[in-house]
Amino acid sequence: MSDPAKTRRHAERIRELVASLVREIKDPRLGMVTITDARITGDLRDAHVYYTVLGDQTEQAATATALDSAKGMLRSRVGHALGLRHSPSLTFVLDNVLDNVKEIDELLAAARHRDAEVQRLAAGKQYAGDPDPYKAEDEDDDEDADERVGAREDQG
Repeated sequence: MSDPAKTRRHAERIRELVASLVREIKDPRLGMVTITDARITGDLRDAHVYYTVLGDQTEQAATATALDSAKGMLRSRVGHALGLRHSPSLTFVLDNVLDNVKEIDELLAAARHRDAEVQRLAAGKQYAGDPDPYKAEDEDDDEDADERVGAREDQG
């Protein structure tokens, strides 16, 4: 098991290396790919590389195939650049950040619409109960309570 800081450094270095090496792949199936993250196991043997692809499902599938076919070349180049005893095996994982962002934007828009509807319905309405539903304590009771607290402090 290696140091967590060392593992993070290697993961960041793998992300940078794979991002620069992807540009060198001459596969026509490779689309507009962006390497978003890389994570490596504590024993530095397996690395998961997360990527996004600009395009539809067919372009994503083609890019996944292209990355899978270039995995050996990328692994040897990454292993050589890292200088480790064992080159980490690379696993490419499609990162659907854009789909998640779209879903969150839709949820936020629906929430804004519901909030606006509630505000529209609440405009000009009055509360069903008293304007001040909380009981107001007598001021005399407050002064008596303050005197009792002061007396206890003097005794203690």
